[in-house]
Amino acid sequence: MANTTNNSKYEKLILLTEGDFQAFLYDCDGTLADNMGAHKKTYVHIAAQDGVLIDAALVDELAGWPVVKVVEEINKRYNSTLDPIEFAHRREELFLEEYIDQTQPIDYVVNHLKAHVGKVKIAVVSGSQRSAVERTLRVLGIAGLPEVLVCAGETPHGKPYPDPFLAAAEKLGVAPEHCLVFEDGEAGTLAAEAAGMRWIRIDKI
Repeated sequence: MANTTNNSKYEKLILLTEGDFQAFLYDCDGTLADNMGAHKKTYVHIAAQDGVLIDAALVDELAGWPVVKVVEEINKRYNSTLDPIEFAHRREELFLEEYIDQTQPIDYVVNHLKAHVGKVKIAVVSGSQRSAVERTLRVLGIAGLPEVLVCAGETPHGKPYPDPFLAAAEKLGVAPEHCLVFEDGEAGTLAAEAAGMRWIRIDKI
């Protein structure tokens, strides 16, 4: 049944992506990689180490935000004083040490990316640190396929601002109106809209 479902989603994705697109811009976590559960565990774990008990649903709500911005939001909501930069560093270490090798592909999206290599330009645009994104792509077996990576801290603002997608488009040499974004989070779709790009919400397919 799972294979049938994935085949159906892949076929739907192919139909949705027909058009005059010159570049496909994929989010990583939750779009290419089935790892949001692991990411939520790392947030909860690191916050708990500092005595802050957070609801993991907050991570889903803020999917796509850079870690530093998520921690700033945690501080606002929980009246805490977590150091965003230190938290981001510890969280990435925990993810890479304990969870990265458990990452599974979201098959129909990964297969879609593979099918379009050489046909359109491809970028991965993520709110995670570059080291985590590169490692995730290796685990998924698609390292080296994207021509461009744009990761957390590499633009003045992260999602939901348009900066990461605009940076990817510029690096690829493609106008925003000819880019199509693949996202699983609201922050990403808002960023795509602000960048003047069309988008597909993966978790709604």
